[in-house]
Amino acid sequence: MPGFFFSHNNMTELNGKEDCKLAEGKAHKKKQKAFGADLKSYLKCMVPHIESGIKTSNSRNVMLSAEEVIQWSQSLEKLLASQSGQGVFREFLKSEFSEENIEFWLACEDYKKTKSDHLHGKAERIYEEFVQSDAIKQINIDYQMREATAKKAQDPTHSSFDEAQKTVYILMERDSYPRFLKSKSYLNLLNQLQTNTSK
Repeated sequence: MPGFFFSHNNMTELNGKEDCKLAEGKAHKKKQKAFGADLKSYLKCMVPHIESGIKTSNSRNVMLSAEEVIQWSQSLEKLLASQSGQGVFREFLKSEFSEENIEFWLACEDYKKTKSDHLHGKAERIYEEFVQSDAIKQINIDYQMREATAKKAQDPTHSSFDEAQKTVYILMERDSYPRFLKSKSYLNLLNQLQTNTSK
């Protein structure tokens, strides 16, 4: 049976072509990564501008009115009752490195609507993500509450996280919420909506 025979020169030529393709592939990946990083940093710069113009165009999605945004300043409850309000407030909390508060609060709201047979799994997830002492997104509650919440999470009911949720709510209400109302992201958004309304 005849076999294939490559001279040494042909082999090095083939390897050279392969190496060249590999190098091109790596360079392309590097370019993609660099572009991704550039895009990311661009978007980060644009966040305040994007926030200030959230759904202010006449899009058919969710129309955000100046009245609704003014209502957010009446109470934290009204802010959190609005889907758009939650989004803008979450972005603000991210800028203060405290978005775990709203994420925990929202997780608790979702937990309360959970069917009884799914409570155990969700309680475990919330506890591990927000409550336990080495949680990735640990919320700011004292040791006693952490321990009490841990016990309640082991034998979960729909009210297992109520106390911790209330504490986090009060923390946001007294601390982050007043700063949010004075923030550029909120004031710019309100200003832009009022300008659009008066046009």
